[in-house]
Amino acid sequence: MSRMIPLLALAAMLAGCVTTVPPTAVHQPMTARPEPRSLAAQPTGAIYNVASARPLFEDRRARFVGDIITISVVEKVQASKKSGTTAERSQSLSASVPSLTGTPFKGLGGLDAQASSSNKFGGKGENSSTADFTSTITVTVIEVLPNGNLLVSGEKQIGLKEGEEFVRFSGVVNPTTITTANTVQSTQVADARIEYKANGFLDDAQAMGWLSRFFLSFLPI
Repeated sequence: MSRMIPLLALAAMLAGCVTTVPPTAVHQPMTARPEPRSLAAQPTGAIYNVASARPLFEDRRARFVGDIITISVVEKVQASKKSGTTAERSQSLSASVPSLTGTPFKGLGGLDAQASSSNKFGGKGENSSTADFTSTITVTVIEVLPNGNLLVSGEKQIGLKEGEEFVRFSGVVNPTTITTANTVQSTQVADARIEYKANGFLDDAQAMGWLSRFFLSFLPI
């Protein structure tokens, strides 16, 4: 038992040193190597290189797997919602027993009965949200779709003293929207997935522990 305590302490120290990467929802993989291009009929020379050769009058816009594109992320989302509901219902009922001679239950004659009910409901709700995200990230073409569109994905890691920050982006790019500088706006990317996450002790301090989440999920109150 005395030997287990140092081992557990060492395991805890090693676990604290391991960098935890936040989970992601962007398209995978987040990078891809260029595919080999078979141009065996044209030998490689001092200037001409078969692997990177392109036609003389072809621009340098990304079009193959492994090419890179710079995404200018300029996203601004602003939404608001306001609703109100009002419902009201009321009803009344009255009944009386007339006084008639020669009938049984004469003691009930002249009794009156009245009943009324009222129901009223009013509801009001309002919600608003605003989000701004401005960044630049260079991604890699990971797949060329049958119609020529490019599926891109990439990640940028920024190491800080308090932890690491991750900027991730993926989506489908139409080659016609790519500029001559090999850049494209994020608003022109279909199925765009943008993430900004971080790890470190500041983010860990803001996260609820697993034991607290357990009791929060199972306690009735």
